[in-house]
Amino acid sequence: MNKYLKTAYQFGILGGLLSVISFYILSFLNPDPSNLNLVFGYLVIPFAVFLAIKFFKEYNNNGYLSFAEGMTVGFVTYTLIGIISCLGIWVILLSMPDFFEVIKASKLMVLEENKDVIIDQVGQNSYQVTLQSISDLSPWNVALNDGIWKIIPGMFFSIIISIILRKNQT
Repeated sequence: MNKYLKTAYQFGILGGLLSVISFYILSFLNPDPSNLNLVFGYLVIPFAVFLAIKFFKEYNNNGYLSFAEGMTVGFVTYTLIGIISCLGIWVILLSMPDFFEVIKASKLMVLEENKDVIIDQVGQNSYQVTLQSISDLSPWNVALNDGIWKIIPGMFFSIIISIILRKNQT
């Protein structure tokens, strides 16, 4: 089992650290870096998953890769990215409470700017629920959201990349 995890650990940790670093750097460029960091994640995740599976196939498995092996390596890779990203962003937001308040205010402002459209599309009750949800936002909520949105696309990228790189022994 360890042969599956060696490359997954390397690229998962690297991807997670890149995600945390991007969140920190984007915080200087944008009052709410959470959305931009998700976009950055959509670039990092397929790249990290591809490299982890490719390196496993070429260097640990003699050029062969079953779908299950690719999914295992991909799962560990994208899960590590999500966990490290979540914990890193949570620590950043806990250590910078003023910055978190700026993110929260930005989300409230976007909600207020789109109030009429939201009410027309989903109704007053949904708008009030969303407003309450954002008002109750915590650093953990922002961090967990980022982590989840690293894991979900990672699953789909792993499936696609595992199918593409699959080469069974004959």
